[in-house]
Amino acid sequence: MSSALMISVKITAPCTRRVISYAQASAYRKSSIRERKTYIEKDQERIVKLTHDPRLYTSTNETPKSGWAQMLKRQVPGYHVTRPREPRCKVTNGRIGVVSSGCASGPEVVQPLTSYGLRYELMMFPDQDSFCFTMPSQQVLDNKDGAVYTTSNGAPYPEPYEAQRVGPHGPLLLQDFHHIDLLAHFDRERIPERVVHAKGAGAHGYFEVTHDISNICRAAIFNKVGNRAPVTARFSTVGGESGSADTARDPRGFSIKVRTEEGNWDWVFNNTPVFFIRDPAKFPHFIHTQKRDPQTNLKDADMFWDYLSQNPESIHQVMILFGDRGIPDGYRHQHGYSGHTFKWYNENGDFHYVQVHCRKAGSNGYRQFLTQEKGVELAGSNPDYGTQDLFEAIEKGEPQKWDVFIQTMTPEQAESFRYNILDLTKIWPHKDYPLQPIGTLVLDRNPENYFNEIEQVAFSPSHLVPGVEPSADPVLQSRLFSYPDTHRHRLGVNYQQIPVNAPLCPVANFRESVNCTSRGARPNYQSSLAPLTYKKEGRISKRHEIFEGAAVLDLSELTEREFDHCRLLNYPDLMPVFIVDFEQPRALWQKVMKDDAKERFVKNVAGHLGGAKSAEIKARQLSVFAAVDQDLSDRIAKAMGVPTVKPLQVKPASAALKFKAGCAHTPFCINNAQNVRSH
Repeated sequence: MSSALMISVKITAPCTRRVISYAQASAYRKSSIRERKTYIEKDQERIVKLTHDPRLYTSTNETPKSGWAQMLKRQVPGYHVTRPREPRCKVTNGRIGVVSSGCASGPEVVQPLTSYGLRYELMMFPDQDSFCFTMPSQQVLDNKDGAVYTTSNGAPYPEPYEAQRVGPHGPLLLQDFHHIDLLAHFDRERIPERVVHAKGAGAHGYFEVTHDISNICRAAIFNKVGNRAPVTARFSTVGGESGSADTARDPRGFSIKVRTEEGNWDWVFNNTPVFFIRDPAKFPHFIHTQKRDPQTNLKDADMFWDYLSQNPESIHQVMILFGDRGIPDGYRHQHGYSGHTFKWYNENGDFHYVQVHCRKAGSNGYRQFLTQEKGVELAGSNPDYGTQDLFEAIEKGEPQKWDVFIQTMTPEQAESFRYNILDLTKIWPHKDYPLQPIGTLVLDRNPENYFNEIEQVAFSPSHLVPGVEPSADPVLQSRLFSYPDTHRHRLGVNYQQIPVNAPLCPVANFRESVNCTSRGARPNYQSSLAPLTYKKEGRISKRHEIFEGAAVLDLSELTEREFDHCRLLNYPDLMPVFIVDFEQPRALWQKVMKDDAKERFVKNVAGHLGGAKSAEIKARQLSVFAAVDQDLSDRIAKAMGVPTVKPLQVKPASAALKFKAGCAHTPFCINNAQNVRSH
């Protein structure tokens, strides 16, 4: 990433620094003050001359946008001009590198003052070299750079523990900037934790293309086999707080930021191919039931199962969650799935519906799991088990690898598919839609600073590149807004300029950047004096892309009329479920799980559901299991010591709405022709 060049009138001391890549940092630190000053003066002369190089207009994640004009394309090779509000000398103190309105100050020491002293690295932006760090523990022990302790504005300070006061016993002085600034920074140095996926770990590496899929996707990363892009990945649990156990029975997040030449492309995956919901408005309700009771502030089995039993479309995810995949043996042994359907299109504008799979290479994948007993034991003895396992494996020189595959479906295949391809609770059978290899994901470098590079990393399914578009999956559509919005809350409006989030390619747009800037002296509007260049997008087929209709209430594929009928019956949640919703969970139980896996599943469910106090909730959830398989429900009931129940009454498969035109009263209709309309 390159910041736009700018001229600053801020007076700087002779220790003014130039910001360079990691590969250049060592040689630069060995240079003298006089040499550094000479370099800076030469740079400033060159900066004045570089004013008319072309640069594309882009969004904040660097994807080029259509249009025309000029912008700076490059700066002094190997350099990044610092922002005007940052001191240009070394700032070394014991503070966390917190964001200021979303603008990070770069890698900064986070350890307290100790016998081995402070360490310092030049501020870096994420280019090809900037994440090539050695192990943090090794860096701390080996660092002998002799950095001088300073205040936040870069002034040397004699003693970090000093505080000015009136005489030896008098009150403190407000003029003591060092002390006041230290406390003010400390009061603000932590940011809000993620509302979900708060506990996590991560690493850096790369994605390499291994197969030619240019006929499917026009993204530049796929234009040649062997292309590589740097990545940052984060693994997480969903419901727990930042201090919770890595071994909880919970879905795992698996997000990857792929830094391509066309911008950042975020893969926001989970370790399961399906999810609990297919209606976006249900998400806040669902998450509340996975958190703590508002009165007791305790996890509550009644809340958990009350929601799931009233929303039986969740059963497929429940079958996976309480099976062996529910507790992976650490983050590095889990798979990753897009879950959502995306549209990938080629240079001709033809598109395929696509789902992405990351499968752990060279292992048994999800078969490397922890039993419930082992998970509980580790939660008490080592709640950071997954974090430690990932970090230590990479530090020992063991790169973690995943093979990346896609499943594809043409628009015509989508219309004949038994299920709605926009349904997040369903999978695409591999025998009908086989996995196609596209690349390899490798994580081989630990973060230098967890807070700067993992806690502040921001993923969003809306961060896409040319050749990739979202489908009309309603849950995906909701996430396109929600993820960037929570980043703006957590990290500030300039979260895209935090080094770990900044793209490799230049950013050029008209946004005011508050405390950060990448525009320099360029106009902040579409100007004829210094216009930007706009990159035209390729044409995409309009099949399945014409939507017309009134605003309607939409709940799990119900028509408006059926929804009103359900309201009268006081069953707004149970009625939308169809027989087809139980087909895949039934196959998982009857055909995939072996006898020992079935025993573990029954034990896991009985132990958790048995903790609910409400007999009604238990019976209702047992009826959902009975709709999957009566024997399954009976075995769970026996394990809990409660009466057996009959299956939940659901609608026939013929009533389920399909992914095609002709559903004249569907609130959401995807067309199989250029101009078929839904009214």
